[in-house]
Amino acid sequence: MSALRVSVVICAYTEQRWDDVHAAVASVRAQRHAPEEIIVVVDHNPTLHARLKSALPDATVVENAEGRGLSGGKNTGVALARGDVVAFLDDDAVAAPGWLAAFAAHYGDPRVAGVGGLTLPLWPGSTPAGELVRAPVPESTGTRPRWFPEEFDWTVGCTYRGLETGAVRNLMGGNASFRREAFPLAGGFDSGIGRTFSGRPLGCEETEFCIRLRQRSPESELVYDDRAVIWHRVPPVRARFAYFRERCYAEGLSKALVTASVGTGDGLASERAHALVTLPRGALRGLRDGATGDPGGLGRAGAIGVGLAWTAWGYGVGVATARRAKARS
Repeated sequence: MSALRVSVVICAYTEQRWDDVHAAVASVRAQRHAPEEIIVVVDHNPTLHARLKSALPDATVVENAEGRGLSGGKNTGVALARGDVVAFLDDDAVAAPGWLAAFAAHYGDPRVAGVGGLTLPLWPGSTPAGELVRAPVPESTGTRPRWFPEEFDWTVGCTYRGLETGAVRNLMGGNASFRREAFPLAGGFDSGIGRTFSGRPLGCEETEFCIRLRQRSPESELVYDDRAVIWHRVPPVRARFAYFRERCYAEGLSKALVTASVGTGDGLASERAHALVTLPRGALRGLRDGATGDPGGLGRAGAIGVGLAWTAWGYGVGVATARRAKARS
């Protein structure tokens, strides 16, 4: 699939990630499977748009043409893309040199509508973004908080323990690719779901999109391939327990929006398996680690319990809010 044309979309919104955005773009330039184009979409920040447009002459730098938020930014990038496939990379992530090649290897199968990859965390203390501009593979990935369970790495935008390679229900939005024709079929990303950078750390715009795509095209497959590797930066504030709880609660709220859109059967299928199988195993593992001399194991077991409870709480609040709104309408 060396002739496959892949457009890469990077959504940016803040000058605070200036070095990160440059590192992300540089990692795409260094791909073994050369991108068709790099599209940087700036979310309603004219100053950042002007700066990036001047600093990245080899990229297409545009303003978000839709409402504020990640969904609008992605839709704007898709509308401009010329490639056969559109890939998404977070603005605070860098891709390994074989990232696009791993994606491209799957698109020879016409059933494959999308491919996602392995997202690894760059914890505080990892290689600075300025150094990743020259070499996207980090020398250091920093230090994971001892209490932080791998089962909840999704709270920092990374691949979590329990996700297996092969066919999946949905891809993770910061490390994903889709055939371009999937977007008119599914209808694009829902601007009512996901990050808006102006409140709670919501998510799930890519989950809802993937479910909707497969509901409208049941023969389509979405594939997770752990050879498509990126590293995603975790700022210090997101490595704190307070953010962990807030993100779990926000995920529950987001899942309520997803189920309202696509139904509870598809909307919670993967979550049920994770909650009933992966999380209990993780809690037992943490308790066992704690009993054998690792005090962080007890913290991880406790965090799994708190994370599950806060996510369920957010989901319950989201469902109740939606029901009240429907009753008033």
